[in-house]
Amino acid sequence: MKKYSRQREAILKVLCSTDTHPTANQVYDRVRETIPNISLGTVYRNLAALSAAGKVLSVSVGDGYERFDGNNSPHLHLHCKLCGKITDLPLETDYFAETAQSRGFTPDSSVYIVSGVCGECNTKEKN
Repeated sequence: MKKYSRQREAILKVLCSTDTHPTANQVYDRVRETIPNISLGTVYRNLAALSAAGKVLSVSVGDGYERFDGNNSPHLHLHCKLCGKITDLPLETDYFAETAQSRGFTPDSSVYIVSGVCGECNTKEKN
């Protein structure tokens, strides 16, 4: 990855300060609060570089948007198909990565998504 840049640092700060899994446009809107003249293209390029370097995770839940996560620790993404919310669920052990390693594979990252209906939407559906 290229050397340090103020824009990249601001993007990473936005991602590490939220658990909402924002889209590139949402990251752009937040970064513009501190760097008003940043371009959307700069945000996209830096998100791609941060993702390729393993600093952030790229998460796709099938809604047509690529979302980004600053949390690199092993965790599941619980995606509600009704409200669209993505919630992190920490994992003590990354069993899939361990299984891959036991077969000689060296994983760089792993993204796990469980789709379904969240508790809040389940409650609304019942009422």
